[in-house]
Amino acid sequence: MDKPQITQAMINAYDEYTHLSLDRRAFMRTLTALTGSAATAAAIAPLLAANSAQAEMIPEADPRVKAEDVTYPGVGGEMKGYLVRPADATSKLPAVIVIHENRGLNPHIKDVARRMALEGFVALAPDFLSPAGGTPADEDKAREMIGALDGKHTVDNAVATVTYLEGNDLTTGKAGAIGFCWGGGMVNKLAVASPDLKAGVAYYGAQPPAEDVPKIKAALLLQYAGLDDRINAGIDAYKMALTDNGKDFTIHIYDGVNHAFNNDTSAARYDKKAADLAWGRTVEFLKAKVV
Repeated sequence: MDKPQITQAMINAYDEYTHLSLDRRAFMRTLTALTGSAATAAAIAPLLAANSAQAEMIPEADPRVKAEDVTYPGVGGEMKGYLVRPADATSKLPAVIVIHENRGLNPHIKDVARRMALEGFVALAPDFLSPAGGTPADEDKAREMIGALDGKHTVDNAVATVTYLEGNDLTTGKAGAIGFCWGGGMVNKLAVASPDLKAGVAYYGAQPPAEDVPKIKAALLLQYAGLDDRINAGIDAYKMALTDNGKDFTIHIYDGVNHAFNNDTSAARYDKKAADLAWGRTVEFLKAKVV
């Protein structure tokens, strides 16, 4: 059987399902209508979703990194996270918070943290579902749990993560953040809430209200997918507010790619050329700003 052809309409339907409706039955009905049969829809659905089995660019046991599970104080309870640093580090390093998508702290995000460690950072990937018991294996369940989080407490837990890294003996006391999708939006919220954050990189993340922009102290690198109409609708207002308030920011829009183009575990949406370019810009930016 030939590999099923994936259209933009199918990708858009999946995006609506994972970020808006969370109704898998409705998504599968739409996908069936778009593909012409339930069998083809069933074959295409896994290609649209992320596959954690493909999550490792840097193996968990890679000797170049040291990784450990950590806990630290959050709002009203303990936060859990995955802390990674270069194995050969002989001095304190700047820190980067790696904020997950709306699937929680999964193997892909842990892999991104290891990649960031190999760039010369102490990387911490928090599990923002810690207050709810932690990230489950079921991604649909994780998305539901993300949607049920208390918004203010979640931002406060992000601020607590900055505080933890500032006082961690492995770090220089300086912290930046990178986030994807839900995590990209959280980077923007963290920049508003934490005057101590040095830099934030938001991949296809929702923008904060314009009236909150004056509170931002961090330098920002904002990376968007050209086909991501839902998130891109907020770019102009955010750009105007950042400009009017004299903020340090850079915006890149990657033409012809979809939301989640950086996620190499999603066969339909990953775009290696855009992901590599964006990653290079990310590393250069964080090395310049988290000092």
